[in-house]
Amino acid sequence: MNFKKIEGLIAAPFTPMNVDNSLNVDIIPQYADFLHENKVKGVFVGGSTGEGVSLTHEEQITLMHAWIKAAKGRLVTIFMAGSPSVEACKILAQEAASCGYDAIAYLPPYYFKPNSVNILADCCAEVAAAAPNMPFYYYHIPVLSNVHLHMLPFLKIVHEQIPNFVGIKYSDANLMDCAQCLDFADGKYDILWGRDEELLAAMAMGVRGAVGSTYNYAAPVYHQVISAFQNGHLAKALEYQHKSIEIVRLLGKYGGIRVGKAFMKAMGIDCGHFRLPITRMSDAVYQDFLNELEQIGFYEWIKSNYQLA
Repeated sequence: MNFKKIEGLIAAPFTPMNVDNSLNVDIIPQYADFLHENKVKGVFVGGSTGEGVSLTHEEQITLMHAWIKAAKGRLVTIFMAGSPSVEACKILAQEAASCGYDAIAYLPPYYFKPNSVNILADCCAEVAAAAPNMPFYYYHIPVLSNVHLHMLPFLKIVHEQIPNFVGIKYSDANLMDCAQCLDFADGKYDILWGRDEELLAAMAMGVRGAVGSTYNYAAPVYHQVISAFQNGHLAKALEYQHKSIEIVRLLGKYGGIRVGKAFMKAMGIDCGHFRLPITRMSDAVYQDFLNELEQIGFYEWIKSNYQLA
């Protein structure tokens, strides 16, 4: 199994939709070019941002193949197996391995939920074993999965049980638990940070790779955070982290996760709307959103790297 820890930004791409909410995979090559040009290291396909759990099994497979083809070896590719069915996730893991993905990530069952780290480890072991040569990440996002378990005791179990387990996509605010995971087994595991607005704090704890939605359209801001931190310019790193916080604030103000697609449309890549139960943004609200992008100076923050439409 070939595996190297990820450093830098992994975008969690939105799944493009047509007006009728069918998949629009035709724009994924353009999308992949856009990310590559903006120095994003890879893609985390079919995650929360990508509406993976709102897709049918067949659509997940279609999306999987579209992104591996568009990545063309330029982007690290991680596919998220997300389903309440462990068996369905095993099929997705096998398909991702067969079509050339670099890694698989696994979202825990979110209807009948594991209530202990032992049961969670058992679920992970089954999916990981379905593609034993594929690097395997666990996707820890308790705010959405409602699986509220500490990751250090979980890591201690999978360390002994799952040979192809390589790390955690850590989308929780528990920096102490995250830091302990980073330190466990002499730093063996890849802990990818999943809260964009707190990247600087996570880097201070030892994080070096991150997966997030705002890296789709604001990567230059985060490149500045990383560069300033690495060069010891903490005040400058904090300045750019505050710009990130302004961007994330707009997500809350204009309707949550759906606002990411509004950002992408403003960048010239129209990914359509989210599927229900996420509601659509009206044209009037979208115009208010565009006006606020101007007001906060968003285009100035990112213009050095983006070719705006």
